[in-house]
Amino acid sequence: MSEISGKIKLINDAETYGTFTKRSFVVTTSEQYPQEVQLECHQDKCDLLDKFKVGDEIKASLNIRGKLWINPEGKEVYFNTIVAWRIEAIKYAPKQKLPPLETAENIDDGEPDDLPF
Repeated sequence: MSEISGKIKLINDAETYGTFTKRSFVVTTSEQYPQEVQLECHQDKCDLLDKFKVGDEIKASLNIRGKLWINPEGKEVYFNTIVAWRIEAIKYAPKQKLPPLETAENIDDGEPDDLPF
């Protein structure tokens, strides 16, 4: 199983070809050199995109598919497709409020100074 995470840049409408339906979308990764990767959802998985919008941070589980096609001239042409089968929103943990630093005003002078310096 492979995964990709990033921000949704584009969500296309579903396209139907006979009984086959696909819906493509583009994710911009957050690596040092961001990549814009097009993924597809097929059949009933197309509905996964309904709860997301452009700009959402997601993690998608995916499969890579390859297919050979012989063109009319007899030349072999290979196609690759990245198919998402699960999409999850990335939720960041809220920042925790740290306790206040101890300052000279709130140090108890009645405590012995046992530091070696």
